[in-house]
This record gives sequence, structure tokens and C-alpha cells, in this order.
Amino acid sequence: MQNYLEFNFKLNPLQPWNEILMAELIQIGFDSFTEEHDGILAYVQKDLFKEEDLQNLWLLNSDEVKISYEFQEMPNINWNEEWEKNFSPINVEDKVLIRAEFHEPNPNLHEIVIQPKMSFGTGHHPTTHLMVQQMLDMDFEGKKVLDMGCGTSVLAIFAKQKGASEVVAIDIDEWSVENSIENAARNGVELNISQGTAENLGSEKFDIILANINRNILISDIPTYVSILNKDGLLLLSGLCFFDVEDILEVCTEQNLTLKNKQQREEWMSLLLEK
Repeated sequence: MQNYLEFNFKLNPLQPWNEILMAELIQIGFDSFTEEHDGILAYVQKDLFKEEDLQNLWLLNSDEVKISYEFQEMPNINWNEEWEKNFSPINVEDKVLIRAEFHEPNPNLHEIVIQPKMSFGTGHHPTTHLMVQQMLDMDFEGKKVLDMGCGTSVLAIFAKQKGASEVVAIDIDEWSVENSIENAARNGVELNISQGTAENLGSEKFDIILANINRNILISDIPTYVSILNKDGLLLLSGLCFFDVEDILEVCTEQNLTLKNKQQREEWMSLLLEK
């Protein structure tokens, strides 16, 4: 089990800066959060944490919000058990239910059953919710799909359930790869799952690419996605705060992508683009 650091951040004012702080912390390796009445508790693996990365965050140097924090090293914790304690079912537009095996099934909704472990992407985060919401209106029948930064593979599983002929799921995190393999089996779908980044993509072509990652990685990797996207293919992006959209769309315009739809949930955005 990994040793974790627990950071207790106090924010004044709290909204909307707590969500924005979480977005920035994800970019430097933080992977779990608990919202408090006056801030957030944030967790990062001890060996991944760099003090200079934290000090360089835009929000910690902003005049618009006051942030203070203290941190402590956490004793060894079974994080899988912690996830289970705090994991409740997620209902997307009364159409899709993302739940764990220990939750009651709902025969009236399309279900995705996952065991979250430590992977990002349980559906609780607004960006995962936004991705599923956009996917509801997309045609996956017979399409070849890439889920980049797959986390628990909720999106990859949903794409396969919606009729995709082949789904490739890639994540940099070993936990996510293991969890994705288990979740694919749990939902009775076949996925091509591997560990890696955009550098490992090669020249294989796709009809739809799903990327719920973060602003910096997206800006870096969008040209790669476009190079392996078929003509008239779709690129669905999230992991973005509202203030990231302009920078992302600038890169997309340079790559001759056309914005088809955008949706917002709290401070978070998703963008659907066509090649």
C-alpha cells in the first residue's frame, strides 16, 4: 500500500474556487478529495508530491481567493475500503446508472457496474458525468473507439454497450489498467486495455476518441488525437474548467476541428468536436 499525504486546504471564499483548486491539484498528482464546509481535504501519494509544483499553482498565487493549508502523512490505509464507504450510485439524466456491485440494481436504467478501487472516473466527478451525458446522444454503432486516460473504463464500457465494434482503453496508471480489466469483465464487454500515454498510440485509426484528462495534457496531445482520427470522426473532451475552454478551442481550431456541442456542469466543461 502506498503512503499518502493528506492536505487540509482552507479557502475564502469557498465557491467556485474549491472545484478549480481540485482541477489544478489533479494536474500535479493528487487523486482523491473530500469536500469540507470551508475547504477540501486532498490526498497525494508521498513519492509523487513535489512542493515546488504546489507552490507554482495559479490559484495559490491568485489575489481572488485566500488559501491556507497544512498537511500530514497518513498511516497505511486500505483505500479500496475507503472508496467503497463513500461510493454512492450515480444517475445520469435518469437514463444511465453507474453503481457498484453492492448497490441495488435498477432495471429501468442502463447500468454500468464498477468496483472503483483507486482509479479516477467513478462518475462522481462532474467531468465523468458530462462525458456520459454527451455520449447518450452519440452514435457508437459499429464505431472504433479510443478511451484515453480511461480510469475505471466507465466511458469505454459505455461505448461498447452502445454498439462500438472495438474499444481501446489506455491509462498511464497501473491501478487503472487492472481496474479496467476487472470492470470490463464485470460488465461482460471486451476491451483492448493497456498502460501508456499518447506516445504509445502509433498509427491506428479511430472513429471516436474520448479524452477526460486535464487541460495541459489535452493541449499537448490533441494534435496526436487528430492524426489518428478518421475523417468526420468525433473527439469528446473533458477534464476542463470553464476558464480552460478558450485555450483548448484555440488548439482545436489550429487542427481544423469543428465544435459541435459543449456542456457545463458546475465549473466543468465538455466539448464535442468533429474532424
